[in-house]
Amino acid sequence: MDSDPPFHETYKTLFAENESWTTKVSPNIDRHTTVEEGELPLVDLSRLALDDEAEKESCKEEIARAAKEWGFFQVINHGISRDILDKMREEQVKVFKQPFYNKCREDKFMNFSAGSYRWGTPTATSLRQLSWSEAFHIPMTDISSFGSLNTTFSSSVEQFATNVASLAQKLTEILAEKSGHNSTFFQENSLLSTCYLRLNRYPPCPVPLFGLMPHTDSDFLTVLHQDQIGGLQLVKDGKWIAVKPNPEALFINIGDIFQAWSNDCYKSVQHCVVTNPTKERFSAAYFLCPSNETVIESCIKPSVYRRFSFKEYRQQVQEDVQNYGYKVGLPRFLA
Repeated sequence: MDSDPPFHETYKTLFAENESWTTKVSPNIDRHTTVEEGELPLVDLSRLALDDEAEKESCKEEIARAAKEWGFFQVINHGISRDILDKMREEQVKVFKQPFYNKCREDKFMNFSAGSYRWGTPTATSLRQLSWSEAFHIPMTDISSFGSLNTTFSSSVEQFATNVASLAQKLTEILAEKSGHNSTFFQENSLLSTCYLRLNRYPPCPVPLFGLMPHTDSDFLTVLHQDQIGGLQLVKDGKWIAVKPNPEALFINIGDIFQAWSNDCYKSVQHCVVTNPTKERFSAAYFLCPSNETVIESCIKPSVYRRFSFKEYRQQVQEDVQNYGYKVGLPRFLA
């Protein structure tokens, strides 16, 4: 039984409306006209454990500078063992190899929470809006029981999630400190019920569609572990940059809520994933999010954005996607 989602059958109307699908010309060619390959700022976190205070501060400054100038950076010597990362990837590959029907009935056949499996883009009205990918969306409150019929998988997910969550908190505290404000804000306002893990698979695609449409993340901060296939792209200085994979690094990016809180000091930048014609790609992302009731207010005056709750922000994003097919994001909340 096929494990891949039935993209062609489900979205056959969109494919039929796009002749370039049959001529093997990208329907998203405007997105790919100028893409440069580049390496993100690289930060060695082992320096934070040194006795040399000057070296510690230099490391923190590098983190803050990357968040300001890029909104994305990579970290090495991050404290998460290769064994944890490799086991997580091994179990992730196994779960995605399950038959498609089983994944769709994840609560019955895989003992996962109902609704955790997602694929494609239900709201897509054109191929430009279609994400050629599948994912398991796992709230942190479900981590310990997720896939409990498979104890190896459940243990691997929990180990990975626990470690990346700790790393995310450490980085947000540093970024808050370097902006001169309360470094405990994120710890006090991030709950297990709103933070989550997303396991992604991008099947091979015969033409270069999006694996994940261009977007910004609606959170404080994201920690990404990806394989070596490549496909992650981001915007820097108005140009799309293809991010070169690094087997030793985890990738960090600033989310919308952090940008608003920092009053645009730190940048939440557009990024996407492009498909590979012959190879599947895997990644796992942890999203550090505030509680729904958390009120986001710029820490610097005058404020670029008005005060809003995380719940209000999420509702506005959902409404915009439903109405327009894309997320408007922070411009909705300008002061």
